[in-house]
Amino acid sequence: MLRVNAVAERVAPMPPPSPSSTRGSSPAPEAWSWHLLGLINPLVVIVGNLAGGPWVGVGVVYMLGLGPLLDLALGKADRPRPPRESGRPFEALLYAHALLQLVAVGTLLRLAVGTASLETVLLAAVSTGVNSGASGLIVAHELGHRRKNSFPWWVARLNLLSVLYLHFTTEHNRTHHKHVATAADPATARYGESVWWFIARTVPGQFLDAWRLHAARGHSLFTNPVTRGAGLQLLLLAAIGLLLGPLAFAAFVLQATFAVFLLEYINYLRHYGLQREVGARQTAAHSWQSEHRWSRWTLLELTRHPAHHLEASKPFWQLQPYDGAPELPTGYYGCFWVTLVPPLWRRLIHPRMPTLKPGQG
Repeated sequence: MLRVNAVAERVAPMPPPSPSSTRGSSPAPEAWSWHLLGLINPLVVIVGNLAGGPWVGVGVVYMLGLGPLLDLALGKADRPRPPRESGRPFEALLYAHALLQLVAVGTLLRLAVGTASLETVLLAAVSTGVNSGASGLIVAHELGHRRKNSFPWWVARLNLLSVLYLHFTTEHNRTHHKHVATAADPATARYGESVWWFIARTVPGQFLDAWRLHAARGHSLFTNPVTRGAGLQLLLLAAIGLLLGPLAFAAFVLQATFAVFLLEYINYLRHYGLQREVGARQTAAHSWQSEHRWSRWTLLELTRHPAHHLEASKPFWQLQPYDGAPELPTGYYGCFWVTLVPPLWRRLIHPRMPTLKPGQG
């Protein structure tokens, strides 16, 4: 297979590119209040779960039905705004998302132990899982980069526990950021790989990778933090099943499954088909970005992913788009349904590939 790291080196400016917003005179920073729109996701789910009946599906309709349309309708700014100076409102947003995500899961379990029908509970679980993949895992990703054993780090662990994905912090911080866009990273989607095959490969791959990382540091099977995390998750499931019943157990597992599916769907988008040799310098050409407003505002700037990799110490509100980074055709919402149909996805994304395809050139 043809290695394309040399091509990727030519795509991104040398030395590492500067954010595109630093060129010329800049407008005022974008108002932080736009990011309050992201709180609609958990609030809609919570209200739907409390209302019961068909209302439990409103979260799915809002996020996966209306969300893609808003991605397209609101478009993207012609010119990015400079980074914000104060991070206080954004820090508050992180904790608001984390709290509301846990409340949403709580309302799901409340619904499951009530008189709601099986169909209603399962639909509520999917709706809650959509939010868990946003307010839960996106916040866990951001806070998981904070100092280990700090308060925000523990908030990230709590949110990860609520979706049964405690190993994510280890694998993401130690493997993904180091080996992204290489064959050594199980969280990088290969060129031509469908999202379905990617998720089937990456979920067990990331778990095993995280376990091996700790094993290489001298941990035995029973002292390995990944093993202990898995044991804690099993205890949580057993407690839910015994105390709240089988329907609550099934609902919790389903919401966690859908949350992980959405997380890995986003992983699929962020590096699809981009490759470099192990050890080669990482550039902006190894991550996809999108400036579409709706995804930026409601997903805490997650779409500015090249900046996150090249400036991992920066909080999300200071990230800026990078010149030389490949651009997704729309935001993460807008790509969702197309990605689920691999031939449509390949037709849409392959013309945008910034590097030579494996086996070509």
